[in-house]
Amino acid sequence: MSRQLDACQLIERSIQKKYRKELWTPFVTAIKRYEMIRPGDRIAVCISGGKDSMLLAKLMQQLQRITEIPFEAVYLVMDPGYIPANRQRIEENATLLRIPIQVFESNVFEVANGTEKNPCYLCARMRRGFLYDRAKSLGCNKIALGHHFNDVIETTVMAMLYGAQLQGMMPKIHSTNFPGMELIRPLYCVHEDDIIAWRNYNHLEFLQCACKFTAHAAEAVHASKRQEVKLLLKALKKTNPDVEKCVFNSIHAVNLDTFPGWKTLGREHSFLEWYDERG
Repeated sequence: MSRQLDACQLIERSIQKKYRKELWTPFVTAIKRYEMIRPGDRIAVCISGGKDSMLLAKLMQQLQRITEIPFEAVYLVMDPGYIPANRQRIEENATLLRIPIQVFESNVFEVANGTEKNPCYLCARMRRGFLYDRAKSLGCNKIALGHHFNDVIETTVMAMLYGAQLQGMMPKIHSTNFPGMELIRPLYCVHEDDIIAWRNYNHLEFLQCACKFTAHAAEAVHASKRQEVKLLLKALKKTNPDVEKCVFNSIHAVNLDTFPGWKTLGREHSFLEWYDERG
């Protein structure tokens, strides 16, 4: 007679069995391809309470159990000013998923919501600063965030259409303000639709954006540039199902010989620097 699995074990099993191809395989692929984890790393897995960061925590947990690369993980939750119900939801989900979270508090919402100019940008910047600072104080040399494949695609398209620049989202970056710290994105190759399917299959309920600003301006969220890009990509996929894959592959195969200008290490360059010499 087979042993009865509890809720957490069934959720873990769904990652390794039903959604192995969609979740586990691209997760491991990204970590290996971009060399995100090295022996001796102590990684702060940052959990916002949403579907992406909660899945990331479970994947990192499972990786730690089987990997041959020894690393430590700390599961870090910053409370930026959640209402009690949202704080409770995070804690309940962490208990259900058996994620040993460490919670610390900040005033991010209070400060960000006090400005009328770009509160979402300020909120994101402050969150990352607080996370880096706390992670470093806990002896971590890396923080892991839950940005996924679709975040990469949307950010790339947004930068081109609205920022007038070709700019991607790196799988890992060195912190400029916290020497010795790195940010890694282990869900870099995981598609959002597959995360949603896993969540729904397991009947899980995670936080959406819990910010007070977006809670009182839903129409602003729907009219956001990211939402416009989501809809644009969805429309393009009707005639080209591989459009997102094409964008993803394009940022891995940039041909500078075809660009009239580019920037690297903070310096701007022009094709005129080499044009006559090559001619």
